[in-house]
Amino acid sequence: MSSEPNDDSVFKALAHPRRRLMLDVMKDGPLTTGMLCERFDDMDRCTVMQHLKVLEEAELVVARREGRERWNHLNSMPIKEIHDRWISEYASHAMSILDRLKLDLEG
Repeated sequence: MSSEPNDDSVFKALAHPRRRLMLDVMKDGPLTTGMLCERFDDMDRCTVMQHLKVLEEAELVVARREGRERWNHLNSMPIKEIHDRWISEYASHAMSILDRLKLDLEG
């Protein structure tokens, strides 16, 4: 299970729509920082790097250097841990309420 401080950094990273878009474009495979700058050409390189830093601190992106290039790889495990800890627990509770409501309406 993930630790609370890491949960906070994941929630912080996912709170910004640009960072969510950056993660979305990395779903298909790793991208260099230059490729990300091309995809988000309305932001300067420094801003892209700042967003990447937040994503790295949350362990949502793992950067690997190959020569002069920096490849950014999506790491979806922190999102899965958030899902397992928060979303699935609340979803199962909601489903049990819906099940009871269905039984009450049918009965």
